Amino acid sequence: MKLGLQLGYWSAQPPQGVGELVAAAEDAGFDAIFTAEAWGSDAFTPLAWWGRETSRIRLGTSIVQMSGRTPASIAMHALTLDHLTGGRVILGMGVSGPQVVEGWYGVPFSKPLARTREVVSIIRQVLAREAPVTNDGPHHPLPYGGPGAVGLGKPLKPIVHPLRADLPIWLGAEGPKNVAQTAEIADGWIPIFYTPKSAGMYQPWLDEGFARPGARHGPDGLGRASFEIAATCHLQVVDTPAEKQLVIDGMKPFVSLYMGGMGAKEQNFHHQVFTRMGYGELADEVQELYLSGEKDKATALIPDELVDDMHIIGTPSEVKERVAQWEETGVTTLLLSCRSAAEIRGIADLLA
Repeated sequence: MKLGLQLGYWSAQPPQGVGELVAAAEDAGFDAIFTAEAWGSDAFTPLAWWGRETSRIRLGTSIVQMSGRTPASIAMHALTLDHLTGGRVILGMGVSGPQVVEGWYGVPFSKPLARTREVVSIIRQVLAREAPVTNDGPHHPLPYGGPGAVGLGKPLKPIVHPLRADLPIWLGAEGPKNVAQTAEIADGWIPIFYTPKSAGMYQPWLDEGFARPGARHGPDGLGRASFEIAATCHLQVVDTPAEKQLVIDGMKPFVSLYMGGMGAKEQNFHHQVFTRMGYGELADEVQELYLSGEKDKATALIPDELVDDMHIIGTPSEVKERVAQWEETGVTTLLLSCRSAAEIRGIADLLA
């Protein structure tokens, strides 16, 4: 199992010391660094900026929001950065949620599965550069001939010859249908809230996708062994139970945010994941409190065992044992958020 450094997206201001973290990750043997985006910083620019001083480590997005750019634009970003980095890009994408898609990007959120399939198809056509790119789907028709069209659009191939036609595409997916489609059409999966205890829930959905006719990593494709699963968690080494409790307590606000406050009450995909994990009643109560403004009360309901399952927190021997459990479930990369170069080096030394 490989290690990835999750840089995430920015808060109110650009983070400090990231260049030092990236350098330490490359020196320590981490496989990749990843950036994200919400409705502030974008995912591609930080990779180009901080990745310019690296030579080996892979550069991934987890995740690019598909509604924020046309498929051809996403492909242009990816093929450009792939050339500049000598073929080290991992293109991680996801559909985001209706509040962001319709409230920030101003486009419809409906039919996310069909939209995802079209986006991946168009990007693969761009990267293959075998013929002018076309798409007859309703979400991203190419050439465009709908309302407002002047009728002069023509299929095009990228001017630049992509460095890799097989640039890996990973998808963020949570629900059964989305996970199955990811196993069918993508090269990797970026789950959220994946844990050793919940791994069994996802396996049938992955198996369904791998078994579909024409699946990229199914029996007739590249092989399931080449499909990657990159799970995000917080890993922290502690010396005492009291120190572990402090870390767990510090993680609870993030759990309550995603369980209760990340998305509308009518459609919160993260809330649905916790419900599938067996925390339905808790998730409903946390959501009710969170959306009514009682965030502290919502956070107080998060049980220690849930946080402990979602993350890897313990003594050195406990951490090594827990990492092995994650690897046994099929995780190929652990995406970790680290606060210092010393922490990166310490984790690398412990897990070497």
